[in-house]
Amino acid sequence: MTMVVQFPLTDWRIAMTTERVTLIVLELVAVAIHPYPVGLAAYFQQNKPQPSLSETELEIVLALPMFLRLYLLGRAMMLHSRLFTDTASRSIGALNKIHFNTRFVGKTLMTNYPGTVLMIFSVSLWIVAAWGLHVCERHHNYRDLSSNYMEALWMVSVTFLSIGYGDVVPHTYCGRSICLLTGIMGAGCTVLVVAVVARKLELTRAEKHVHNFMMDSHITKRIKIAAANVLRETWLIYKHAKLKSQKDQTRVRDHQRKLLLCYKPQRHLIFMIWSSLLHYIHNTQMQTLMYDVLAEVQGCREDMDNHILSLEKNVEELREGFRILMPLLSSTLSTQNSSIRHLLREREGRMEETGGGQGDR
Repeated sequence: MTMVVQFPLTDWRIAMTTERVTLIVLELVAVAIHPYPVGLAAYFQQNKPQPSLSETELEIVLALPMFLRLYLLGRAMMLHSRLFTDTASRSIGALNKIHFNTRFVGKTLMTNYPGTVLMIFSVSLWIVAAWGLHVCERHHNYRDLSSNYMEALWMVSVTFLSIGYGDVVPHTYCGRSICLLTGIMGAGCTVLVVAVVARKLELTRAEKHVHNFMMDSHITKRIKIAAANVLRETWLIYKHAKLKSQKDQTRVRDHQRKLLLCYKPQRHLIFMIWSSLLHYIHNTQMQTLMYDVLAEVQGCREDMDNHILSLEKNVEELREGFRILMPLLSSTLSTQNSSIRHLLREREGRMEETGGGQGDR
């Protein structure tokens, strides 16, 4: 019985889900968008009229979505990078259910090169927003943003950095919308810059160990100095109050004042000691947790070793059983063969006798 499996041309529909079809349609729309050629007919005329409001709005509506094609940079990087096209990386990603797409490429670049990515994103946003603001203000009578692209770039940069000098302002709803979006993106980029700087300024694990050792040494020295000062002032108070024949109240009060001042640094030292103690307790708890995890792993490993040993013993028993069984099987088969041969010989002898008797007759 043979089974014939046919692969018709319509099998590609199996892989086409609703989400994938939607993404393909959106990609085709983003690639197909192209700005309307505003003023193309007036370019060949001597008197070049100013574009109307409807033409400007049409150009903005078709031109700004055109920049959605920039996602192709991430796809090109993903397709031409050795890091993302490596078979081992693909295998690890598939095991961890990680999809190698533009989002993953952006996160990877942001992790490895945060400063460069933020700078490129900010400059690109400034250029695109300045061009959009310049086009939005083109039909307006004011000449600050409509006639000079650098003024629009200055307006976008000031809005992005949340400065707002007020020397240049947009006059259309389109320009105000672009400035509003630029301000929101600027606030987000500022937060990212602060996060990146904070991560760069954070101490590493080795630096934290060195810092803790330095602080412990410093606290120990300050405790010794404070204890020595307390003993010295106490001795001087006792000396001027009890040992001398004439009690000097001025010097006694002076040393008492110094004794009280010696106790003030003790509070700060106690606070630092408590902070170090809490940090030590936290580290101890983490170490205890790690020890517990390692103990559990060790216990699981011992159980696994015991199971492996039991399996090895069972395998050895099976081998011994097969070794004992093989001679028995061979002896049994030889006995059966001899009996079968004897029966065959008797049968052949009977057949010969029967054939000879028939021939004599």
